Amino acid sequence: MNNNKNILILNTGGTFNKVYNELNGKLIVPKDNSAIDKIIKSIKIETITVKGLIYKDSLDIDKQDRKELVSCINSLDYKKIIIIHGTDTMGKTASYLNKYIKNKQIVLTGAMIPFSIDSIEATANLMSAYGFILNCSKDDTYISMHGLVKKFNKIKKNREIGVFQ
Repeated sequence: MNNNKNILILNTGGTFNKVYNELNGKLIVPKDNSAIDKIIKSIKIETITVKGLIYKDSLDIDKQDRKELVSCINSLDYKKIIIIHGTDTMGKTASYLNKYIKNKQIVLTGAMIPFSIDSIEATANLMSAYGFILNCSKDDTYISMHGLVKKFNKIKKNREIGVFQ
Protein backbone atom coordinates (compact mmCIF):
# COMPACT_ATOMS: atom_id res chain seq x y z
CA MET A 1 0.00 0.00 0.00
CA ASN A 2 3.00 2.34 -0.38
CA ASN A 3 1.57 3.46 -3.70
CA ASN A 4 0.65 7.12 -3.91
CA LYS A 5 -2.50 6.19 -5.88
CA ASN A 6 -3.83 5.20 -2.49
CA ILE A 7 -3.33 8.63 -0.92
CA LEU A 8 -6.15 11.15 -0.70
CA ILE A 9 -5.71 14.84 0.02
CA LEU A 10 -8.83 16.36 1.55
CA ASN A 11 -8.97 20.14 1.35
CA THR A 12 -10.95 21.93 4.06
CA GLY A 13 -9.59 25.41 3.31
CA GLY A 14 -7.61 27.41 5.83
CA THR A 15 -4.91 30.00 5.31
CA PHE A 16 -3.03 27.52 3.09
CA ASN A 17 -5.62 28.19 0.36
CA LYS A 18 -6.44 31.86 0.91
CA VAL A 19 -6.25 34.35 -1.95
CA TYR A 20 -6.55 38.12 -2.10
CA ASN A 21 -9.96 39.42 -3.17
CA GLU A 22 -9.28 42.59 -5.16
CA LEU A 23 -12.88 43.78 -4.77
CA ASN A 24 -12.98 43.95 -0.98
CA GLY A 25 -9.29 43.78 -0.05
CA LYS A 26 -9.73 40.66 2.10
CA LEU A 27 -8.14 37.24 2.04
CA ILE A 28 -10.78 34.64 1.22
CA VAL A 29 -10.85 30.85 1.07
CA PRO A 30 -11.81 29.97 -2.52
CA LYS A 31 -13.98 26.95 -3.20
CA ASP A 32 -11.29 25.18 -5.23
CA ASN A 33 -8.13 23.15 -4.84
CA SER A 34 -5.87 25.32 -6.98
CA ALA A 35 -3.05 25.74 -4.41
CA ILE A 36 -2.81 21.99 -3.85
CA ASP A 37 -3.09 21.27 -7.57
CA LYS A 38 -0.20 23.66 -8.30
CA ILE A 39 2.04 22.00 -5.72
CA ILE A 40 1.26 18.50 -6.95
CA LYS A 41 1.77 19.48 -10.58
CA SER A 42 5.07 21.24 -9.86
CA ILE A 43 6.54 18.19 -8.14
CA LYS A 44 5.06 15.84 -10.73
CA ILE A 45 2.93 13.70 -8.42
CA GLU A 46 0.07 12.92 -10.76
CA THR A 47 -1.61 10.00 -9.06
CA ILE A 48 -2.76 11.50 -5.76
CA THR A 49 -6.48 12.17 -5.50
CA VAL A 50 -7.50 15.64 -4.29
CA LYS A 51 -11.00 16.29 -2.98
CA GLY A 52 -12.40 19.55 -1.61
CA LEU A 53 -14.85 19.35 1.23
CA ILE A 54 -15.45 22.33 3.51
CA TYR A 55 -13.51 25.39 2.20
CA LYS A 56 -13.48 27.47 5.40
CA ASP A 57 -11.08 29.32 7.61
CA SER A 58 -10.46 26.96 10.52
CA LEU A 59 -11.88 29.49 13.01
CA ASP A 60 -15.22 28.93 11.24
CA ILE A 61 -15.07 25.12 11.29
CA ASP A 62 -17.64 23.78 13.72
CA LYS A 63 -18.78 20.43 15.09
CA GLN A 64 -21.07 19.85 12.09
CA ASP A 65 -18.11 20.33 9.73
CA ARG A 66 -16.05 17.87 11.77
CA LYS A 67 -18.91 15.35 11.62
CA GLU A 68 -19.02 15.82 7.84
CA LEU A 69 -15.27 15.23 7.66
CA VAL A 70 -15.56 12.03 9.73
CA SER A 71 -18.45 10.79 7.60
CA CYS A 72 -16.54 11.48 4.39
CA ILE A 73 -13.35 9.78 5.59
CA ASN A 74 -15.17 6.73 6.93
CA SER A 75 -17.08 6.34 3.67
CA LEU A 76 -13.93 6.27 1.53
CA ASP A 77 -11.67 3.32 0.79
CA TYR A 78 -8.51 5.38 1.31
CA LYS A 79 -6.35 4.34 4.25
CA LYS A 80 -3.83 7.21 3.89
CA ILE A 81 -5.32 10.69 4.05
CA ILE A 82 -3.73 14.14 4.19
CA ILE A 83 -6.04 16.92 5.31
CA ILE A 84 -5.31 20.54 4.45
CA HIS A 85 -6.66 22.48 7.43
CA GLY A 86 -6.31 25.90 8.98
CA THR A 87 -3.80 26.09 11.80
CA ASP A 88 -5.97 27.78 14.44
CA THR A 89 -8.19 24.75 15.12
CA MET A 90 -6.11 22.00 13.52
CA GLY A 91 -5.47 20.35 16.88
CA LYS A 92 -9.16 20.38 17.78
CA THR A 93 -10.11 18.74 14.48
CA ALA A 94 -7.30 16.19 14.81
CA SER A 95 -8.51 15.23 18.27
CA TYR A 96 -12.09 14.86 16.99
CA LEU A 97 -10.99 12.72 14.04
CA ASN A 98 -8.86 10.53 16.27
CA LYS A 99 -11.90 9.83 18.44
CA TYR A 100 -14.17 8.77 15.55
CA ILE A 101 -11.86 7.30 12.92
CA LYS A 102 -9.95 4.05 13.27
CA ASN A 103 -7.87 1.95 10.87
CA LYS A 104 -6.60 4.92 8.88
CA GLN A 105 -3.47 7.02 8.73
CA ILE A 106 -4.38 10.70 8.80
CA VAL A 107 -2.03 13.68 8.63
CA LEU A 108 -3.32 17.24 9.02
CA THR A 109 -1.24 20.07 7.63
CA GLY A 110 -1.68 23.70 6.68
CA ALA A 111 0.18 26.98 6.50
CA MET A 112 0.43 30.24 8.41
CA ILE A 113 1.09 32.13 5.15
CA PRO A 114 -1.22 31.61 2.14
CA PHE A 115 0.28 29.70 -0.79
CA SER A 116 -0.86 32.58 -3.02
CA ILE A 117 1.38 35.02 -1.12
CA ASP A 118 4.43 32.83 -0.50
CA SER A 119 4.40 29.22 -1.67
CA ILE A 120 7.34 27.96 0.41
CA GLU A 121 5.68 27.13 3.75
CA ALA A 122 2.56 25.53 2.26
CA THR A 123 4.66 23.44 -0.13
CA ALA A 124 7.11 22.37 2.58
CA ASN A 125 4.34 21.39 5.00
CA LEU A 126 2.42 19.43 2.37
CA MET A 127 5.57 17.63 1.21
CA SER A 128 6.50 16.74 4.79
CA ALA A 129 3.02 15.29 5.28
CA TYR A 130 3.26 13.42 1.98
CA GLY A 131 6.69 11.93 2.71
CA PHE A 132 5.55 10.87 6.15
CA ILE A 133 2.28 9.26 5.10
CA LEU A 134 3.88 7.52 2.15
CA ASN A 135 6.09 5.62 4.61
CA CYS A 136 3.70 5.46 7.57
CA SER A 137 2.45 2.07 8.69
CA LYS A 138 0.74 2.92 12.00
CA ASP A 139 -2.93 3.89 11.99
CA ASP A 140 -3.25 7.15 13.90
CA THR A 141 -3.81 10.89 13.54
CA TYR A 142 -0.79 13.16 13.04
CA ILE A 143 0.01 16.82 12.45
CA SER A 144 2.71 17.93 10.01
CA MET A 145 3.89 21.51 10.43
CA HIS A 146 7.20 23.37 10.25
CA GLY A 147 9.38 20.33 9.61
CA LEU A 148 7.78 18.23 12.35
CA VAL A 149 5.37 15.33 12.02
CA LYS A 150 4.03 14.07 15.33
CA LYS A 151 1.00 12.38 16.81
CA PHE A 152 -1.74 15.02 17.04
CA ASN A 153 -1.52 15.38 20.82
CA LYS A 154 2.29 15.79 20.81
CA ILE A 155 2.46 18.96 18.69
CA LYS A 156 0.81 22.32 19.29
CA LYS A 157 0.72 25.78 17.77
CA ASN A 158 2.82 28.20 19.81
CA ARG A 159 0.85 31.41 19.30
CA GLU A 160 3.55 33.58 20.85
CA ILE A 161 6.16 32.78 18.19
CA GLY A 162 3.88 31.55 15.38
CA VAL A 163 5.19 28.00 14.88
CA PHE A 164 4.19 24.48 15.76
CA GLN A 165 6.31 22.73 18.37
